Amino acid sequence: MRLYIIKRLVLLIPLLLGITTITFTLTKALPGDPALSLVGERARPEVIENIRRELNLDRNVGAQYIGYLKLLFRGDFGRSYYTNRKVGEDLLAKFPNTLVLAVGAMLIAVPAGILLGFISAVKRGTAVDRAISSVSVIGLSLPVFWSGLLLMLLFSLKLRLLPPSGTGDVRFLVMPALTLSLPALATLTRISRTSLIDLFGMPYVRTARAKGLPEHRVRFVHVFKNALIPLVTVVGLDFGSYLNGAVLTETIFGWDGIGRFAMEGIIKRDYPVILGCIIIGTCVYVAINLLVDILYHYLDPRVRLHGGND
Repeated sequence: MRLYIIKRLVLLIPLLLGITTITFTLTKALPGDPALSLVGERARPEVIENIRRELNLDRNVGAQYIGYLKLLFRGDFGRSYYTNRKVGEDLLAKFPNTLVLAVGAMLIAVPAGILLGFISAVKRGTAVDRAISSVSVIGLSLPVFWSGLLLMLLFSLKLRLLPPSGTGDVRFLVMPALTLSLPALATLTRISRTSLIDLFGMPYVRTARAKGLPEHRVRFVHVFKNALIPLVTVVGLDFGSYLNGAVLTETIFGWDGIGRFAMEGIIKRDYPVILGCIIIGTCVYVAINLLVDILYHYLDPRVRLHGGND
């Protein structure tokens, strides 16, 4: 396992280099001029040229790319074109807010999704199963921006229980976390239902029942642990995407996280901000996937056996 982790970390270097190269090339291909956006279209040409020189936009793309790589090797993501603040410092300041939002969404989605999937599997073919399946389909179908606006309309404008936007205490967290959790909750419900139904028909489950084991022991000891394997994958991927910044959710609710930061950078063509958010997002995804693989190692003996054969 230690060797596997080292290999994954080593592979992160060419991955980051490739992601950086592709992203840098695509951002430079975007229409528009950041210098022109900063000073406005009515600015004198010499003013625009001075801004381009200060931002190193007057150099060719290859020279800009080499200069950016030199910054990255020093752990520097550059400075924002608009605020002149270090992008790395802004990312460190905003990441805790995104982490809080992601954890809040997972605390809602994971237990609720697994519980609903378990109930749906146990009550397969009944009205309860059909109701839960219908709700999960609705949860998957509703766009995040639409469900967020509906929650804002209900809890902020009608009931006046929660603030409509901003970053602060738990009252500010409830609606963004609930909005962000709905798609994951629906996905976990459907996957846990399918996994449990498949496992209920496995030979070892029938053997356990034939031995006279109580039904609750069969379900929670013999079935539930094996059902965690696909659920861990979904939770890991969703959590990784949330840590990358839930762009729509953070923008709708004015949540001061990485997603909103990235959106502002895209709108303003703030290249250092865009690149910094993408590079951090790549690192987060790799870290989450590595943690998921480690969990596999402990949850499924077949994974340990396969790793030993390697």
